[in-house]
Amino acid sequence: MNQNLYTAPALTDLSAPDSGKNALQQFAEDVISGLSQYPKTLSSKYFYDGKGSRLFQQIMAVPEYYLTQSEFDVFETHKQAIAQHIAGSEPFTLVDLGAGDATKTKVILKELLQQDARFEYVPVDISGDAMQELNRNLQKELPALQTHAVVGTYFDALPWINAHKPGPKVLLFLGSNIGNFLPEYRSYFIKEVRKHMQPGDKLLVGMDLRKDPETILKAYNDASGVTAAFNLNLLDRINSELGGNFIVDQFMHYPLYNPQEGVMKSYLVSKKAQEVTIKATGKSFKFEAWEAIHTESSYKFTLQQAETLGQEAGLKTAQVFQDEKAYFADLLYIAT
Repeated sequence: MNQNLYTAPALTDLSAPDSGKNALQQFAEDVISGLSQYPKTLSSKYFYDGKGSRLFQQIMAVPEYYLTQSEFDVFETHKQAIAQHIAGSEPFTLVDLGAGDATKTKVILKELLQQDARFEYVPVDISGDAMQELNRNLQKELPALQTHAVVGTYFDALPWINAHKPGPKVLLFLGSNIGNFLPEYRSYFIKEVRKHMQPGDKLLVGMDLRKDPETILKAYNDASGVTAAFNLNLLDRINSELGGNFIVDQFMHYPLYNPQEGVMKSYLVSKKAQEVTIKATGKSFKFEAWEAIHTESSYKFTLQQAETLGQEAGLKTAQVFQDEKAYFADLLYIAT
């Protein structure tokens, strides 16, 4: 296995802290900004400390959380067709944006190797630890795979990849991560990605589709309470890292799905009137009884919305791959 790891200079993107500031300072500033607003907000990007990441792994295993299994089903059902459509006659670079542990991507990697496709795998993630671990795992699981991991933000990594990996490219943005962006940022993100693609390059995007509202609601409010613990852990993180004095038991996780807009929203609701002090911010924040903090929006798509999103960025929908229940879709776009 040809294994390399490149660490790109840190720049700002939609999900990373501002450049020039350390992570704790940015966290404190974002908390001040969010809790000083009305209605109050906290960014979902702060869910993922060590405990939060472990809780999210548990969420993916609960029976109500259909998203992970649905995309697995897409890949397992259509892996031969997906591999055939993304692999051309020329060698290409497969860029995995936000690769993490690449669990789902490995289905396609194995199929590409089975089909003797000529490609190099370039996973991209802001976490250096995640990329080191992925390199080790791939060396064990897929020793024939040529890989070159990149640590950095998406819009820092892509120029480096274009400069050092010439030729056709296929980009992956899986797991319905696109649904976590507000509509205006979603459009901006796809257009920015398109700027780094040449005509004929491809982009495979995972999207959670609209379905029975009860199915969606249960996925974000599992009976075992793991999702509630995941959301409430954000307050624990503020306490431990910023010196907050949130009494977590005095807040509740409350999810709400709007089927007309196709958006799943999560809130933390104060059960009583209270005041919270956060030492690192030098401020206190008052909560009315039953006042809510918005923590996350997760958008669900129609296929028409998905095609329009690509068209507006100069991308043509080439193929749509769905699971048997039509819960999830991976759309293959081609740059025009």
